[in-house]
Amino acid sequence: MTASLLRVDTFEVPAAALPAFLERVHLSDRLLAELPGCLQHRVLTRAGDGPGYDIVTIVEWASAAAMGAAKTAIQQRYAEEGFDPPAFMRGLGVKASMGSYADAR
Repeated sequence: MTASLLRVDTFEVPAAALPAFLERVHLSDRLLAELPGCLQHRVLTRAGDGPGYDIVTIVEWASAAAMGAAKTAIQQRYAEEGFDPPAFMRGLGVKASMGSYADAR
């Protein structure tokens, strides 16, 4: 049995950037949800410690292969759109921490 993997990304988002950032996050979330191997996906928010918000996205993938295929598909989609995620986040003043996690059991 292949263990699932979680992609957990956290973002510190200035208040003024929240609408534009969430619009893009929800678009990406809908794309990911349609890909094979996506077991669950969540977008969470809370007021941050400063004048902004903390956003957390969590996607559970059935396997490392499913996660890898999804990454390739999303990168291809972004290339077709001319979308540059790092530039987008820099432009909004968003700070990100991203990583993949496995169950510790």
